[in-house]
Amino acid sequence: MAQATILLVDDDAIVTEVVERYLLRDGYQVRLARDGATALSLARRDRPDLIVLDIMLPDINGLEVARQLRAESAVPIIFLSARGEETDKILGLGLGADDYVVKPFSPKELVARIAAVLRRTAAGGPRPGDDRVLHYGALRIDPLGRTVKRAGESLELTAREFDLLAFLARHPGQVFTRQQLLDQVWDFEFYGDPSTVTVHIRRLREKVEPDPMRPNYLKTVWGVGYKFEG
Repeated sequence: MAQATILLVDDDAIVTEVVERYLLRDGYQVRLARDGATALSLARRDRPDLIVLDIMLPDINGLEVARQLRAESAVPIIFLSARGEETDKILGLGLGADDYVVKPFSPKELVARIAAVLRRTAAGGPRPGDDRVLHYGALRIDPLGRTVKRAGESLELTAREFDLLAFLARHPGQVFTRQQLLDQVWDFEFYGDPSTVTVHIRRLREKVEPDPMRPNYLKTVWGVGYKFEG
């Protein structure tokens, strides 16, 4: 997605230099921040299209930066961290991150992930033939406007949450494994942990379902995966 602005937040000068070079080569505009305070300031001032955010920062850690930004916008976030523990991934994804990349990583793969996330945001628009408004009970999903309403009330979803909900809603009653959802919704061959899907489903239920513990729409098919019940 040429000309999109990426905010790259990392206190490692070598990482930022290498990743910036790859991003510039692919036509992106790049803003750099070496700490959390600067990242927050640039994000609010420049409104980037996507943020690559390291968790371990010298002042405000990346998780807190993401928490503050999520309270203000749905800007796509990809966490970048040397910490690969399952709890860190769940915390990051639970804050609404769209992806989580563990160091050391391939800059080429990171740029591919960035492109995939951007293709799935509002700027990229819906896929051909997927623009009809979906109505299921009190739920209204508008792919063109990328909006979701329940009983007339607008719901605030991240780009990835919207894409996951819209994909499942377009295939009511069909069961998908977590890997199938990664392949379809994440829009490229995803090398991460399938628990990413579990975290996003849980967050979606908290926003979409009247009672997340007894979901009406997003059903678990034990031992297989998930389906949308129309």
